[in-house]
Amino acid sequence: MLKIPRLLRFLTVFIICMTLLLALFRVSFYFYFVDPLSHLSNYDFWMALWLGSRFDLRMIVIMVAPLFFLGWIPFLSPFKNKIAKKFWLGYLGAMFATFLLFYAVDAGYYAYLGTRLDFTSTRLLVDFKTSMEMVWESYPVIWIFLGYFSLIGIFIFFINKLFTKLQNCVIPESGWGLKIFIGFTSFFIMFALGWGKLDQYPLRWSDASFSKHPFASQLTYNPIHYFFDTWKNGREAYDIKKVKEHYDVMADYLGIVHKDKANLNFKREAKPILSVGTKPNVVIVIMESFASYKSSVSGNPIDPSPNLKEYADKGWYFKNFYTPTVGTARSIYATLTSLPDVELHGTSSRNPLIVNQHSIFEDFKDYKKLYFIGGSASWGNIRGMLNESMDNLDLYEEERYSAPRTDVWGISDADLALESSKVLAQEKEPFVAIIQTSGNHRPYTIPANDHGFKIRTDVSLAEVKKYGFASLEEYNSFRFLDYSVGLFMSEAKKSAYYKNTIFVFWGDHGIDGYSQHVPPAESTSNLALGSYRVPFVIYSPMIRDPKVVDTVMSELDAVPSIASLAGISYTATTLGRNIFNPKFKDSHYAYIMMNRADPTLGVVGEKYCYKTTGKYEGLYEIASKDPMVDHRAEHPELFAKMKELTQSIYETAKYIPYFNKRKDAHE
Repeated sequence: MLKIPRLLRFLTVFIICMTLLLALFRVSFYFYFVDPLSHLSNYDFWMALWLGSRFDLRMIVIMVAPLFFLGWIPFLSPFKNKIAKKFWLGYLGAMFATFLLFYAVDAGYYAYLGTRLDFTSTRLLVDFKTSMEMVWESYPVIWIFLGYFSLIGIFIFFINKLFTKLQNCVIPESGWGLKIFIGFTSFFIMFALGWGKLDQYPLRWSDASFSKHPFASQLTYNPIHYFFDTWKNGREAYDIKKVKEHYDVMADYLGIVHKDKANLNFKREAKPILSVGTKPNVVIVIMESFASYKSSVSGNPIDPSPNLKEYADKGWYFKNFYTPTVGTARSIYATLTSLPDVELHGTSSRNPLIVNQHSIFEDFKDYKKLYFIGGSASWGNIRGMLNESMDNLDLYEEERYSAPRTDVWGISDADLALESSKVLAQEKEPFVAIIQTSGNHRPYTIPANDHGFKIRTDVSLAEVKKYGFASLEEYNSFRFLDYSVGLFMSEAKKSAYYKNTIFVFWGDHGIDGYSQHVPPAESTSNLALGSYRVPFVIYSPMIRDPKVVDTVMSELDAVPSIASLAGISYTATTLGRNIFNPKFKDSHYAYIMMNRADPTLGVVGEKYCYKTTGKYEGLYEIASKDPMVDHRAEHPELFAKMKELTQSIYETAKYIPYFNKRKDAHE
């Protein structure tokens, strides 16, 4: 019989079983979340499993390290001391419960945002009550907890059985020489498993970026390892040297007349271009998770948003409009400041150092400013950001409405449409109002008082999945949001302010996924442009020339362009540009970013998209049937230009918020 000590036998069996279990979790993750239209290659799949198992082993080694180092001591041995045995059962059970909790939360987080659990998820704890309500209303929490505690019970049962079996196993005594050899050998094996690779540097999250296929990296990550990696590496401060290196590029891009690299001047005075009237009202409707490929304006065959399409057909529809990031708080920040939210830990709206920002909304002199949100503006510290960035704001939250609360997100979008219409109908002109919807969101509640909305039952689950929706509930929730837009416009037409108002609609962000009726570039498994591309529609009774605009436009450009259309002269201090200004006609780009420890950065042009993800970068053709083919060799100058612009925007966006206070903007 081999003279291997009981502790090493236990650890060997434990590590093998845990590795297989975590591999099973990874394979389950793959089959549940992989884009059915863009599978991984065999190489990517098996490499993800191989690298992923090494990440898993690192975490398992950390899990058992205390037992490995202390279990040799007789009074701490689970095989020689009953109290020690109970302690190690409790310890391993608690660690397994922690592992299991991370995996469960990670799965829900990925289903929600299309990215693995990272440190930015801790922002949900800031609004813990709201987050927990959303979880309760979206998921079968009781069944999840029953399964969770059952698995923990099964784990402890088998660990106890293994302890008992090895305790009763007779192992011949070894000499000191063999004991020392076994001790050193086992230590080096554990160290090697914990280090993860034969290199001077240990296995790191960047090693997961081995493929151009973005889902390959997502599949490779261990959720616990990735979470703590992002905790260490997330937030980045600005680098003044890099900002100055990129200043000339940004100054040319923004059209700065008085360049000053020494003092980093980004200020410019802008006059209105293409104004439609004298002091028109402005109503902005920001629609939750309103990806372009899901909507009717993209030609979606199951017609999820006929009301928005009606106003797109009657007004100006910008078909190539992109939000810079994914996430509602980030989107509102971009709207108010014309800056992309480049924070990697949390969101900029939660950073008390930078919520006080100059906003072009301040230049809407003599305008009353109103903001309507169906729930609480505490979410993401939106209230603080709004009040810091807009003078004399009249903020409407759920407690100010007569309509009942529907779910965690407050009153329904239909009630929000009617309540805001009621207020605006009584306002004296001029005013600028923002209406932020939130119902197109888990748990996808359709309220009992649906104001005449009809749930579609004539489409199958297979059909809605074919055209971009994960479920019938999501499809009908999307339709209900669009129905609410129709309700709002019906009420607006009855009001006195209607004829002198510019109505603007856009999605706060896209969402990962894909529909068969749009190019593959929209897919998460390719360029993931569906996460950023949203409809942007300007409608007004004063606009008499409906058109579809192909020009690339960013959410950063939204408020500067709206201000121009409203005849407002303004002071620009950030990165937004007036889309109607002809001097920018040959340089229309939209910055995009996935905020995580290894951020994906890029810019989208009219034909090509530059992206850099981890170890890979490339120039990709948006309309191509195979959008992941790199075209940099064919267009080296364009590649260099878009790469430089991407880095320039990123470095500048980190810097400006710390020097864009309201009191400083007009100095």
